[in-house]
Amino acid sequence: MEEAKTLGSATPRKPVLSVSARKIKDNAADWHNLILKWEALNDAGFAIANNIANTKISLLSKDKVELESGCLARDEGAEQRPPEYSAELEALCEELRAVLESLTKIQVKMEKLSSTTKGICELEKYHYGGDSRRPPLFHTWPTAHFYEVARQLCAMYEEELLLKRTIVAELAHTTDRDLALTYLSLWLHQPCVRSDSKLLLESMLLETGHRAL
Repeated sequence: MEEAKTLGSATPRKPVLSVSARKIKDNAADWHNLILKWEALNDAGFAIANNIANTKISLLSKDKVELESGCLARDEGAEQRPPEYSAELEALCEELRAVLESLTKIQVKMEKLSSTTKGICELEKYHYGGDSRRPPLFHTWPTAHFYEVARQLCAMYEEELLLKRTIVAELAHTTDRDLALTYLSLWLHQPCVRSDSKLLLESMLLETGHRAL
């Protein structure tokens, strides 16, 4: 049966991949697809977060003008918001929370990929013991290196998800324009996802044959 085509597939080193090799190769493709989905959601979330910040700043500016002109005579009036703007802000926040939920699901899938790779390493160790001469599943990487890469990627995206949760919780409530802009910058540039994450992913795709040597 002809082998199913995968992303950037190249001729495998061995005609028939072992069960462990096939699983790791599939995992590498999953990593690629999950990160693509994450990046698309990050862009969508930034657009929503930007609208939230602009709407919030607009509300604060409106309140400031009304206070200075004496339009809000009663203290409790300062806490009120025009219904249409309040509804708009709440709708945007709900959209951003939905993006966060989707990012959370992706991060959970990343954790499962890492766990699966760890299981393959443990199974290999059980069969081969401490024999370091066992051949690599693909080109040069020992099986344990796939788990190390997965573990590093997982840690980055887990930390980034925690940062995004903070941004979602705080962005609509901040009254400081500079702080709001800082939140936007943090969301867009994802400081917890290190620059070497792309290298780690591409190296894994190259090793498993998804990228041609």
